[in-house]
Amino acid sequence: MSRATKIAVTTLVFGIAAFILNRVLWPDGADAIAPTSAQLPIFIFLSALEAISFGLGISFLFFGWQYLKTIPAEKKKSETLSFIAVTWFLVSWWPHDNMHRVNGMDNLWGLIRIELIFHLTLILSGFILAQNAWKRLKTIAQDKSI
Repeated sequence: MSRATKIAVTTLVFGIAAFILNRVLWPDGADAIAPTSAQLPIFIFLSALEAISFGLGISFLFFGWQYLKTIPAEKKKSETLSFIAVTWFLVSWWPHDNMHRVNGMDNLWGLIRIELIFHLTLILSGFILAQNAWKRLKTIAQDKSI
């Protein structure tokens, strides 16, 4: 089986499992608002997209981790942090959105928890990726000027 096929299968297995487990792990509360018939397909699409993103993040983690072993020591830290940031960007949407869905409009401590677990860490991940991209861009620009 090719690597691309393994990645696709892993992505689908974890994505489908995540989609199926949405309401099992995060059941709707008794006071949950039901979407309208016009809204429901949009929510289903977004939920499926987040589940597939989660599956792709798991695939990225499983199949990409081995490449970190080949990174030169001087780039190991920044590349490892970038790898973790990309993985988090992909996997975090599934639990993030479900936690928002079940949090409740009056649960501000729950909202703060979501902000700290997801929003703050995604912002930090963006900083890590921006710094690493900046280093790469500078290196490419310097190589072209030679």
